[in-house]
Amino acid sequence: MRRVLHLSDLHYGKDRANLEAPLLETVDRLAPDLVAISGDFTQRARVSQFDRAQAFLDKLTVPWIAVPGNHDTPLDEFWIRLLTPWKRYRSAVSGDLEPVYQDDAMTLVGVNTVNRFSWQRGRLSEKRIKRACQQFSDAPDRARIVMLHHPLQHGPEVDKRLMRGAGRALKAFAESGAQVVLSGHLHNTVIAPFRAWPQLLFVQAGTSLSSRMRGEVNTFNLLEVDARSVTVESWGAEDLTFAPVSRAHFVRTDGQWERRDDASAIAPAAPIRSAGAAR
Repeated sequence: MRRVLHLSDLHYGKDRANLEAPLLETVDRLAPDLVAISGDFTQRARVSQFDRAQAFLDKLTVPWIAVPGNHDTPLDEFWIRLLTPWKRYRSAVSGDLEPVYQDDAMTLVGVNTVNRFSWQRGRLSEKRIKRACQQFSDAPDRARIVMLHHPLQHGPEVDKRLMRGAGRALKAFAESGAQVVLSGHLHNTVIAPFRAWPQLLFVQAGTSLSSRMRGEVNTFNLLEVDARSVTVESWGAEDLTFAPVSRAHFVRTDGQWERRDDASAIAPAAPIRSAGAAR
């Protein structure tokens, strides 16, 4: 069993600065085996914003892994985005845009879905999909997780275009033996098997620090995962304090995920809604 704390969409430059210390204190108290951050460290990829992101990462007391988000390349500096889109990210966060974490119980593969030519909409190429799938070829007894910024499925309420290559990626990930897909981007929490591929569990994190919320308070997810089960606990911030707000337990049956909450689980519910949250 491994404990993975899933953060996303910190958005330094459009963040709630007074929430950073409570977030770090909560991460430290929960002491996960790994912190997984699915992109959008900054709002506009400014050097000063990346400096703050780097300072946040330096304060983490546990191992972490991250992939970039579309906001981590500059929207309004076209030539930088075209020619050197990752220079600031590589300097402040990591030189590896598609990192892999592996131990004797878990393999987590990062995939870069950012498309510099279409800033908002992500893209997954055949090459990136194939590379990610290959990481699971020797991990039959481990928990197998993919992390990317853009989600591979949208609900009916989402008005953004789905990432290019999403359907192809879902099929390939499911067939490669991947089990869980972590993503962010939309600032909403989703925890459920994918509609078309229930072999994969869809775990989407809301925004951990941004003031640009979408009907939720700031949230993160805490996963307890092994090769056959996943428990996802969502934590939400209210009055500058993070606390668990929902819990869902899933078991793999005949290769598919089924929800099976135990009697001790927190009553399953959507994360706390904030009155008047920006949309």
